[in-house]
Amino acid sequence: MTSAAVARDVPHSSVAGRYDRVFYSGMAIVLALTVIMGFAPTYYLRLFGEAPMTTLSGRPMSPLVHIHGALFTGWLLVFFVQTVLVAAHRVRLHQRLGIGGAVLAAAMFAVGVKTAVAGAAAGSAPPGVDPLAFMAIPLFDMLLFGGFVTAALLLRRNKEAHKRLMLLAYISIIVAAVARLPGVLSLGPPAFFGLSFIFVAFGILYDLFSRRRVHKAYIWGGALLILSVPLRLVISGTGAWHSFAEFLVS
Repeated sequence: MTSAAVARDVPHSSVAGRYDRVFYSGMAIVLALTVIMGFAPTYYLRLFGEAPMTTLSGRPMSPLVHIHGALFTGWLLVFFVQTVLVAAHRVRLHQRLGIGGAVLAAAMFAVGVKTAVAGAAAGSAPPGVDPLAFMAIPLFDMLLFGGFVTAALLLRRNKEAHKRLMLLAYISIIVAAVARLPGVLSLGPPAFFGLSFIFVAFGILYDLFSRRRVHKAYIWGGALLILSVPLRLVISGTGAWHSFAEFLVS
């Protein structure tokens, strides 16, 4: 009798989300390790070496690329700290740091777009790929990232939607790190995008495990991520995109 009464008094959301702190902290760690492993050979380790740093196309890295690297590394750290603060029940501090995170995200969007355009203008792209066509990939990444972060901020009072949208924002830009993992880049976009979206699958599986249903943020956000891949590949090969890309780099 007493046990039944206690069970009725416990909010369903708290029971369903009892492992949320473990899951999201774990995802933050796995995503951070993915970024470090992906960029260590071509960027992080080279910061401490004597050899000149170059892009994937063999061109010297500009100051803009280093600013880009610093900002996106900052996101890795902020995302990890934010999940740790929530896990430690430091919600008020999490909210205060969120203001800085929003400013960082805005800077990442601006610099990310600038870096993509500058890279295309300099002919930076994987071997055998048209730089103007390739520019569609990072530009779409930034549009998705900006859209997910904006939605997460607008829905910050809805913690269930907020944390999933922030995770989707991170996943939307993880592809650059995944593509740099050993042997992945040569397999092409289906491989490195497909591997990146495994993180979305983790979120969906956790929802099914913890709540027996998938949150609509994953349904709509995941669908948007997946559909963006063929969309950007098709668009990047059109004459209209080529003209638009030439306008951006001119």
